Amino acid sequence: MTLSTGNIPEFTGQFNRREMKKISLLTAIVLMILLTIHFACKPEFFADMILYNGKIITVDKNFTIASAVAISKGKIISVGTNSQMRKLTGRKTKTINLKGKTVIPGLIDSHLHPETASLSELHEVIPDVHTISQLLNWIEEQAKIKEKGKWILFPKFFSTRLEEMRQPTLAELDKAAPDNPVFLNGSFGGMVNSAAMKLSEITNKSDNPGIIKDGKTGLPTGFIRASAFNLLQIPKESPLTFQEKEDALLAMLKRYNRYGITGLFSGTGNFESVKMYRDLAEKKLLTARIYQNILLPDIDKITKESVRKEVAHYGNITGPGDEWVRIGSLKVFLDGGILTGTAQMAEPWGEKANQIFGIEDKEYRGVINFSREELLAIVSVANEFNWSFTAHATGDGSVALLLDVFNEVNLTKSIKGKRFSIIHGNFFSKDAITQMNELGILANMQAAWFYKDADAMDYILGKKRAESFHPYRSLTDAGVIINGGSDHMVKWDADASINPYNPFLAMWAMVTRKTERGSIINPQEALSREEALKTYTINNAYASFEESIKGSIEPGKLADMVIISNDILTCTADEIKEIESVMTILGGEIIYTSATRH
Repeated sequence: MTLSTGNIPEFTGQFNRREMKKISLLTAIVLMILLTIHFACKPEFFADMILYNGKIITVDKNFTIASAVAISKGKIISVGTNSQMRKLTGRKTKTINLKGKTVIPGLIDSHLHPETASLSELHEVIPDVHTISQLLNWIEEQAKIKEKGKWILFPKFFSTRLEEMRQPTLAELDKAAPDNPVFLNGSFGGMVNSAAMKLSEITNKSDNPGIIKDGKTGLPTGFIRASAFNLLQIPKESPLTFQEKEDALLAMLKRYNRYGITGLFSGTGNFESVKMYRDLAEKKLLTARIYQNILLPDIDKITKESVRKEVAHYGNITGPGDEWVRIGSLKVFLDGGILTGTAQMAEPWGEKANQIFGIEDKEYRGVINFSREELLAIVSVANEFNWSFTAHATGDGSVALLLDVFNEVNLTKSIKGKRFSIIHGNFFSKDAITQMNELGILANMQAAWFYKDADAMDYILGKKRAESFHPYRSLTDAGVIINGGSDHMVKWDADASINPYNPFLAMWAMVTRKTERGSIINPQEALSREEALKTYTINNAYASFEESIKGSIEPGKLADMVIISNDILTCTADEIKEIESVMTILGGEIIYTSATRH
């Protein structure tokens, strides 16, 4: 049987070209439709990392809670549900199943001293003492192991934090270490024994105002203020190499990372500090973002002209930098400290303070480092050059002076929006709070001071005056932004440091108003958990002019976040202080995980 070919067209070249054109056009149309469907259903890129199946506390303006977050190239690209993030998952995407755990923005400490803190226990551990007997026992042990004549030094010692709430007497120090000079350094005041005074030639004839003498005998009591510290003949330590300092600093930053800290305000530095941090950033060694305050150096005679001459050659102002290192505020030390009775108070410190700090002047109100005219010159020039300005001010007297000067400077050139701040403050009257709100002044506060020192202030100043000590609720209700910091200075342990740097301990104190001694002081000034969390996140991002790039978990911001060990919004109040980081992420990179803790 032969098949008929009559109706079968010839396979000629002409047929192929015509038919193939039709087929190619059809194929192209189908391909375009398929590609359109493909790209409509698939993202143009995939995330580098996705955290899912958890509780993401975004700290955005609505305090939104999500279940997943996606990261790409160091930034947050999406926040939402598990199913939404699943669409961003590619073959190379790292996925982390949170298994219900809570994620918060990377925490920012608004005031600490990592450079000195990192070196504080490099050679020997600083004791954690809580009683006079513990202190004296430590001094006795030091005297046994040190040669005669060798100094026994206790950095950042504050007697008001002892259970007895008093300084050791000169007799007690002399008995503990008769042949070794002793110096208990309280930053703005301290205590020395007879051996230290003999070696340093401090006698009843010494006329330095920092040497406190007995009103009856005229003999030095052992109490000294910071102005007399330079009299002490303490030998200089062997200098550390640059590499040793750098290694110590990087190790300190890693300790901060364990508690979810991904950014910090270095409290006292200069442009050399900025350069150091920038060098570390270029080497990709930093594990925290740095906002470096610049301490105004000593000027012989302070006038607008002399300050202007100093500031004019800086060539920088607050803000310049990148996502790793920025120049912070211009800073001065306005007064002393509450723990040594040198904070400038609006009223005399009082009889109990006189007993504790060895003060005999009943009108004594503390120490002030600048006259009003000098402070006005400094702040005016800072504002003239468009610096943000801040000052260490620890008493209500110094706070009042600073706000008075801020107000006058504002009349000439507005300071609103420049995010001027008060570091510490501690005591804020109703008038002060009103002024701060009107001028946009930030309250850079350290809840560690409340935790450690509220009982002492309550005892020394009385309950009425202590009502204005760390009034978080009053400040917040008035619209004043609180910045959460630690003022960490010495020791490495997060909770046992002289000023603990554990941010969860600080937030617990803000929420509960509980102290180290177990008291609850002025509970009406407590913050909510959400408000406390904001002090260490978005509030601090605002203070450094970086609220658009960090401080909350939102698309477009830097991927700084922390997986925490407990839900800060729902755990019991006392469990807040026990929270730690399970994983700390900085710019989309895991910089700490509890699984690898040593």
